[in-house]
Amino acid sequence: MVANLAPIALEIHPLTPDRWTDLETLFGPRGAYGGCWRMWWRRSPAVFKRDKGAANRAAFQALVATEATPSGLLAYAATAPIGWCALAPREEYPRLERSRAMARVDGAPVWSITCFFVSHRYRRQGVTTRLLTTAVAHAASWGVRIVEGYPIDPCSPTLPDAFA
Repeated sequence: MVANLAPIALEIHPLTPDRWTDLETLFGPRGAYGGCWRMWWRRSPAVFKRDKGAANRAAFQALVATEATPSGLLAYAATAPIGWCALAPREEYPRLERSRAMARVDGAPVWSITCFFVSHRYRRQGVTTRLLTTAVAHAASWGVRIVEGYPIDPCSPTLPDAFA
């Protein structure tokens, strides 16, 4: 059972090059999910596996430095980065675009939310919900009318906390 906690005062900002070190702080040396560095949906399985760790980190940092639209949002409690939401136009995720199970339903422009990461100290306190709400509003500010996500069952007994 989760204790009834007071809402956390959050600030949520797009990931920009000047916030890169905050993302590194949040993700830690392993890149949040064992070397992923948010490149799972952006790379083929072979390239992702080959580049797991430092090479994925460098690829994501280069992407953040050059992309026109931010690839996600960072949540802060006070000045500490505590949460992440990956959000980008669907076509920026080649693996998702090739997926038969998650194929586009039509030709409408859409942005995709592909993952969340919340620091273990702040889980189960509404951070993900706030990130989701802000992500939808952020996409709308770019003129986006459709945002999609790919939920998984967070209660699965075999799902590590970092993936729930």
